[in-house]
Amino acid sequence: MRIVIAGGHGQIALRLERLLAARGYEVAGIVRDARQSEDLRTVGAEPVVLDLESASVEQVAEVLAGADAAVFAAGAGPGSGTERKDTVDRGAAVLFADAAERAGVRRYLIVSSMGADAGRAGDEVFDAYLRAKGAADDDVRSRSGLDWTVLRPGSLTNDAGTGLVSLGVSTGRGPVPRDDVAAVLAELLETPSTAGLTLELVSGSVPVTVAVKDVAGN
Repeated sequence: MRIVIAGGHGQIALRLERLLAARGYEVAGIVRDARQSEDLRTVGAEPVVLDLESASVEQVAEVLAGADAAVFAAGAGPGSGTERKDTVDRGAAVLFADAAERAGVRRYLIVSSMGADAGRAGDEVFDAYLRAKGAADDDVRSRSGLDWTVLRPGSLTNDAGTGLVSLGVSTGRGPVPRDDVAAVLAELLETPSTAGLTLELVSGSVPVTVAVKDVAGN
């Protein structure tokens, strides 16, 4: 099984790549900066250098050709302004979805954010971020050519993962370690019946594998 991850050098993506590689998957991570390539190789992923802000659909579809799943985990990151929230958090996610459809990759996971809402008011950068994430989610969820799952984590931390989460349509706000976000993404990839779900994620008391099975059965 080949999985391609956009935003391959992100904190969640690197954790996910390590998990998937350890499970025997073939993993490719798209990065903008070639200097990040060695970090991906270290965790067992194949680096693909491509700038999703300037790439064409055809270029991205070429990377996705033959993949079994696509994960959008890219983001403009802290310190970026409102313009890049739109070009990366929305625009690149839409481009990646376009390319997945063109390449015939149906399984598509997108890492969003709790509170994402295309109609969110406000002029702060965080408001722009949540609008961009919400617009990307809306676009992906409108596509009949993708078996999509939208994951909306709460406040991300670098605490060690516990493997215990709360996962559902609505969980209430709270923190969640990036370790546990990556673990949930890995389980979602292995659970096709979670397609069509928009899920919130925070720390909780349910083991990751059980939490994913629970939502898949609802």
